[in-house]
Order: sequence, then C-alpha cells, then structure tokens
Amino acid sequence: MDYSYNTEAGYSLFDGMEYMYEIDNSSDEDCCSDGDVCDLSEGMHFESVFIPVLYSVAFAVGVLGNGVLLGVLARSRASWSVTDIFILHLGVADILLLLTMPLWAAQSAQEEGWTFGTPLCKITGAVFTIHFYCGIFLLACISLDRYLSIVHATQMYSRRNPRVVHISCLAVWIFSLLLSLPDWVFYHAVKDDRRGNRTECVPDYFQFDPNGVFNWELASRVLSHTAGFLLPSVVLVFCYSCILHRLRCGSQGLQKQKAFRIIMAVVVVFFICWTPYHITLMVDTLHSGNSCGVRGSLQKAMVVTSSLGYLHCSLNPILYAFVGVKFSRLWSESADTSNSIAV
Repeated sequence: MDYSYNTEAGYSLFDGMEYMYEIDNSSDEDCCSDGDVCDLSEGMHFESVFIPVLYSVAFAVGVLGNGVLLGVLARSRASWSVTDIFILHLGVADILLLLTMPLWAAQSAQEEGWTFGTPLCKITGAVFTIHFYCGIFLLACISLDRYLSIVHATQMYSRRNPRVVHISCLAVWIFSLLLSLPDWVFYHAVKDDRRGNRTECVPDYFQFDPNGVFNWELASRVLSHTAGFLLPSVVLVFCYSCILHRLRCGSQGLQKQKAFRIIMAVVVVFFICWTPYHITLMVDTLHSGNSCGVRGSLQKAMVVTSSLGYLHCSLNPILYAFVGVKFSRLWSESADTSNSIAV
C-alpha cells in the first residue's frame, strides 16, 4: 500500500535513497529561508542520469568480481586461513548488496519511481544496513585478530578450529540484522507530490510518528555514525597503528607482512569509500534548516558520496586479485585449469 506525503513534508537523502522528514511549520527550520518549498526537480534529473549508470557498472563489475572471489575460495577450502573465512563472509555481504542495485537504479531511472511495492522496499533497505554494519564489523574482527597475532603473539582464532571463526561471523550477521530492525519498520513505498508524485522507497518516519520525525531521523543517524563508523574506526586505527609500529620495529615474517598488506589495503579503501558519505551526512544534519541552494548542493553531494559507498563492494575483489599474493596464485591456477579443460 502506498502512502502520500502532504505539502508539509520536507526533503533529505539517506544512503542514496531519498526521504522526506522535515516539517514545514512556518518556523525558522523551514527548508527554505524565505518560507518557500524547495524545488526538487533539478536533483531528480541528476539522480536519474547519475545513479543508473554508476550502479549498472558497479553491479556488473561487483557480481563478476565477487563471484570469482567466492569461486576461488571454494576451490581452496582445505587451505583456508582465518582471514580467508572473514573475506568469504565479506564477499557474501557484498553480493547481497549488489543484488539490490538494479532496484535502486530502476527507481531513479523510471518516471514513476519505485514500482516494486513496500515488502521489497523493506528488504532492500534492510540489506543495505546489514551490509554496511557487517562489513565494518568483520573488518574490526580481522584487525583484532591481526593485532593480537602480530603485536602480542596471541591467536584470537585458530586455523585448526575454523568453527569458532564462523561462529564469530554468525554473531556479526545477527548483530547487523538487529541493527537493521528500524528499516523493517520504517521503510515504505511512499509518494511525494513535489517530486512529480513519484513513488519512492524511503524511511517513512512521518507516518509512524508525525510529531517526532526529526528525533527518529536524528537517532537513526547517530546510531549509524557511532555504531557503524566511529567506534569501529577507532578499533581499526588503533589496531593497525600498533601493527604498523611493530612491523617497522620488529622482524616479522614475510608472510605476515603480505597478509597485513592486503588487509590494510581493504581497510584504506573502506575509509576512502565511506568517510565522504559520513562527513556529508553530518553536514546535512547540521544544515537541515539552510536555504534551498545549500539543500540542493547537499542533495547532490549525498547522492555522489552514498554511491561511492555502494562502489566499495565492487572494489574488494580487485584488491584481493592485485594485492593478495594467494588470491593471484589461485586465480592463475583456476585459469590454467579452465584452459586445460577447454583443450
């Protein structure tokens, strides 16, 4: 069932997906400083061109890359390391997110917007959240394992008992699922008459609590910033700073240094992809009452930075192929086997 927003709804953008939450009550917090409602048509045109093209490329590259990655890991199952198991779960999370990209691209490209109904809207919205938390939490687990192994010569996980690693990954999935519960509640297929009466898949705080829209959205953003970025970032920065210091001062084996190199590359790319989005989201929250010109610029910035975050799931397989010696070797062996079969 579709809902419609009245003219009191304002506009914001989250995770590349638009939603309306600001209440126009003729106060100083109106979307526009002169009391007028902002024109959103320019932002819609930008999204209709930018998102479908970018998401289509990311989907093609990401599905192919992650598919090859999972195939390579399946071939080398007998020799999995602890890091390989975490990478396996990262690949599965990336595949899940990639499968939602055609839906978001279709929403932006189609004049009528979201045409897949509210149930699928809830699923796709929750999948993004699950992927986001799962990715950063798995990287945090890897960093703690590497930190204890290299700095303190203590094994957090044992290669001989991979079940413990899988249990930890399962705990990460469950915790990420719990953090996505608000998406299962709030996401709906809604209509906005100021955007051509388009139906869009968005968090619908207004229908849930008309008087507490800002509080719900602020709570959602604070949770995303703290649990999904700031706290895990502190863990990552601390662990890898200590590891880097130890590798420079001590005599670690070449294999440990190679393993550190690939994980460090994955973490750096994660920050490159997601830091601009969180900075833009913070600025958007702080400037929610500014002029329509500022709001329009923030709208475009949110689209670009959130799309950069989506691209992250397409880049990991490339890192493993070019930075990870083990994955390069296994890929070469797979290619040689395929050629032999073809002959």
